[in-house]
Amino acid sequence: MTQQKISDYFNFLAPNDIRLKGSRIGIETILYEYLERGKSPEEIAQIYPSLSLEQVYATILYYLQNQQTISDYLKTWLEHGQKMREQQRLNPPPVSEKFKQLKRKLKAQIKNNDA
Repeated sequence: MTQQKISDYFNFLAPNDIRLKGSRIGIETILYEYLERGKSPEEIAQIYPSLSLEQVYATILYYLQNQQTISDYLKTWLEHGQKMREQQRLNPPPVSEKFKQLKRKLKAQIKNNDA
């Protein structure tokens, strides 16, 4: 039986895009659950049933073996997410405004029906 290298568990699509092989899940998803939310590998495997427990452990081990590089990767990922949320807040898609208008209209109708 040949032993798998830890890097064999991942697709390195770009320096800021590392995904688990056979899935669309990035390592940041697993590591966020583990590092920030304090989830155990077993809990993470339950949250993402398309991943095996082995893949979750491989991701954590990869992080531990490359802690500085992956910490920088996660920092960049978090910063990008914050930037995108701010951009969306400043320039909401047109559908968001339509939903807000509909919500206001429904509230007004409910208020009028209660009066």
